[in-house]
Amino acid sequence: MDISPPEALRPRQGTPARRRGPRLHARERGWCRRANRWGGRGLVRGYFAWTSRLGDGAFWYALMAAMALFGGGQGLAAAAHMAAISLVSLVLYRVLKRWTRRPRPFAADGRIRAWVAPLDEFSFPSGHTLHAVGFSTVAVAYYPALAVLLVPFSASVAVSRVVLGLHYPSDVLAATGLGLALAGASLWLAGLA
Repeated sequence: MDISPPEALRPRQGTPARRRGPRLHARERGWCRRANRWGGRGLVRGYFAWTSRLGDGAFWYALMAAMALFGGGQGLAAAAHMAAISLVSLVLYRVLKRWTRRPRPFAADGRIRAWVAPLDEFSFPSGHTLHAVGFSTVAVAYYPALAVLLVPFSASVAVSRVVLGLHYPSDVLAATGLGLALAGASLWLAGLA
């Protein structure tokens, strides 16, 4: 005698989130492939490779140095604040990368090409984006006029990571949220928010 419930009452295989997970990941890989194709164009690849390279630190270090040298007490405070955000962001993203161990898009999908060499093995979260958002948020809190330069630059850094085949959009979105949260918390602690 079969005592199992009728077909209509049986639970479906997997939870709704588990059923959506593979579809969402496949969709995200598709977005990566489309963005990565842009990198095949010389000017596009050149722009995003250059932007990404500046986002390695050179741009931010130059900005902090300029603030410290030419900004008086406020500039020193802003540069020190940005340095503190850098240290916290560095520790956070390294811990998250080791914990999640998410392969980079080019490593997970042979159709995605890494247009530049990655700085480390794993993709989640985007350290470049985390730093860019954190630095920009702090710098703009001290010098609002810098938003005209820093917002487009930070957005370009974030997009570059997907176009260059190094990150998924979710890596960049998560890093954006983390950068905003860290910078916002630090500004609140400093009494600037």
